[in-house]
Amino acid sequence: MTAARTPRRAVVTGIGVVAPNGVGADDFWKATREGASVLGPITREGCERMPLRVAGEVHGFDAQAAIEGRYLVQTDRFTHYAMAAADLALEDARLTADPEDPFRVGVVTAAGSGGGEFGQRELQNLWGQGPHFVGPYQSIAWFYAASTGQISIRGGFKGPCAVVASDEAGGLDAVAHAVRTIRRGTDRVVVGAAEAPLAPYSMVCQLGYRELSLGADPDLAYLPFSAAARGFVPAEGGAMFVVEDEESARARGARIRAVVAGHAATFTGASRWAESREGLARAIRGALEEARCAPDEIDVVFADALGVPEADRAEALALADALGEHATHVPVTAPKAGTGRAYCGAPLIDAAAAVLAMEHGLVPPTPNVTDVCHDLDLVTGYPRTAGLRTALVLSRGLMGSNAALVLRRP
Repeated sequence: MTAARTPRRAVVTGIGVVAPNGVGADDFWKATREGASVLGPITREGCERMPLRVAGEVHGFDAQAAIEGRYLVQTDRFTHYAMAAADLALEDARLTADPEDPFRVGVVTAAGSGGGEFGQRELQNLWGQGPHFVGPYQSIAWFYAASTGQISIRGGFKGPCAVVASDEAGGLDAVAHAVRTIRRGTDRVVVGAAEAPLAPYSMVCQLGYRELSLGADPDLAYLPFSAAARGFVPAEGGAMFVVEDEESARARGARIRAVVAGHAATFTGASRWAESREGLARAIRGALEEARCAPDEIDVVFADALGVPEADRAEALALADALGEHATHVPVTAPKAGTGRAYCGAPLIDAAAAVLAMEHGLVPPTPNVTDVCHDLDLVTGYPRTAGLRTALVLSRGLMGSNAALVLRRP
């Protein structure tokens, strides 16, 4: 009888971040560990009179310097962020396409909104000037799969490609899809998500979310787990990773930054935050089971942190349900309180912070929050030194998805 083959193990070898608080993992981590808040008034043209006043914008990003002109004209800002973050992840992993075997690398991205800014511009041309003024790239630039397609084309990657079109939790689901792809035989996957929801058209679409914070003071607009919580602040940006089969990574001498140990997902329905308690708890238990991880092995939790009292309470209770007594002792953090919530990109930015936190032995603080009205050990004010071997990243979407991801130090 043939012995059962051990499943291939997926590891992180590259990290690329384009976030409101930094472009590149080093700048991003420096701001994150210090708890810097970069939320501010929205400055995009056409947004001046919107009721949404505060967001996390990516500043200091030069798309023309990062992306070749022939790709720029074909793509929306959300894809510019994704391509730039992918470049940073590939550089970090010291990985380039192999012309002899391009099928060894796949691409998976997640997207919740697509290319709204590009689409709005082309529709304005259509209605203002006529159909001859609409470019041919309108048909692809707005599409959810645009980032996957452009990263694979530009990089010469012909392995399995996919897009997870979902709410916020889709960012973690994309990582799980990449892991399954590796277990099926692909050696490497470029995976992640980036969003750009700060154009007028995109913002109008968001105004229907009752969970959105319309506060005008950047320091008070997004205060998860506090008595003053009034909703979330949106953001742009995201993160990309190179995830590899561990044996292949070691064979090429790659630096292994983390192990993708476990994932699980559930669905509890849009805006049904009380019910998200059970769904999120089940996702946490499922991720722990896949990772073969006991609850008391979790050293830090990167919370979903919606900033809605009912949702925050459900998340705190879900942690208690899944982790037991350990839930009141494990450090919990929500760095996104200082950068905003970048939809599908948000949990990927958290995952990047989790890997860096484990490497540096520091739990970054939750910016702006000073009072905590839930039974959590929420890290505020200053970073906390801790021996971190295992991190839990949580995400819930406005449409009802719940996901949990367990990452371990190698």
